[in-house]
Amino acid sequence: MNDLLSLGQHRVWKRMAISWSGARKGDCVLDICCGSGDLTFLLSDKIGSQGKVTGLDFSSEQLSVAAHRQGLLGKSCYQNIVWVEGDALFLPFPDNYFDAITVGFGLRNIVDKRKAMSEMLRVLKPGSKASILDFNKSTQPFTTSVQEWMIENVVVPVASSYGLAKEYKYLKSSIRDFLTGKELEELSLEVGFSCAKHYEIGGDLMGNLVATR
Repeated sequence: MNDLLSLGQHRVWKRMAISWSGARKGDCVLDICCGSGDLTFLLSDKIGSQGKVTGLDFSSEQLSVAAHRQGLLGKSCYQNIVWVEGDALFLPFPDNYFDAITVGFGLRNIVDKRKAMSEMLRVLKPGSKASILDFNKSTQPFTTSVQEWMIENVVVPVASSYGLAKEYKYLKSSIRDFLTGKELEELSLEVGFSCAKHYEIGGDLMGNLVATR
């Protein structure tokens, strides 16, 4: 579905998010709201067999899918991945633990975004980055109208044909209730990140926040 609806561009956006995280060979990294593991596997490729990747999600079903994919894909570096069922608002990790954090299409769905950002700050090492990819809440009326039109007239109808209408119908309201890029930058600084930059990508339909501890 994601390949079809984004014309494969979601793969490019995810690789951009990994690059912006600053993750390097041998690092210890965290993918929050990992779902079935797309970003987690990309992180594993990035840091190599000597590093450690943790994929965290509150859904045991999604983690089961991710673990199954890990076995099917069979790359040797994927042995560095561990899956943890946990809450993004109460990360089960010590302070100053990770060299990088990624979140793909997850922050928008977390109820308390301030608490989630504070938790990311807490578990990151000084100077490390959180890279957060999500739909962009544009301040431009034209971009917003195009985004909403696409969801109503392309995304949901296509999803419905695959029996996935429920999984995609919420997008319009969740994007409308999300923070703008500027608001995400301000929130990052308020919770204690030293700097934050939001990049609009994908024709301004997507955005990536890079927050540095």
